[in-house]
Amino acid sequence: MTHRTAMPGPADTAPPQDAPTLLSDRLTAWARTRDAGHQAAVAALIEEDTLLAREDVRALLVGETEAGAFCDWPRFEERYRCALVLDDGEDAFLTLVIATAFPRLVALWRLEALGDRRLGIILRAITRLAGSDTIAVGTRT
Repeated sequence: MTHRTAMPGPADTAPPQDAPTLLSDRLTAWARTRDAGHQAAVAALIEEDTLLAREDVRALLVGETEAGAFCDWPRFEERYRCALVLDDGEDAFLTLVIATAFPRLVALWRLEALGDRRLGIILRAITRLAGSDTIAVGTRT
């Protein structure tokens, strides 16, 4: 079950009736207008949920305009390691998500810090990035 994170905002500024109010919906709408890397990275953050639920992560990553929410990847990448307190799994996950949004070299040994849940999320992000909708990533039964 995925928890959806709502962005706090001033009480007197209600969004238009047709505007999504959940942060996850607003970020998904923004990502739809971007390339596959942004779409996969946003989907991974939303699926993982715990990091996006953190106020410090949102404050560093998410920008808001009248048009909606967006991920400010360059600002986030520049500052997340010094501005956030992260455990190894969180750091590895964010490193791989950023590499999904903006292709770069990332050491694959970081995968070992993810744990099964986050590993599945990253593997699904990689398949989205590759444009595949036929490869299933999940728990074997």
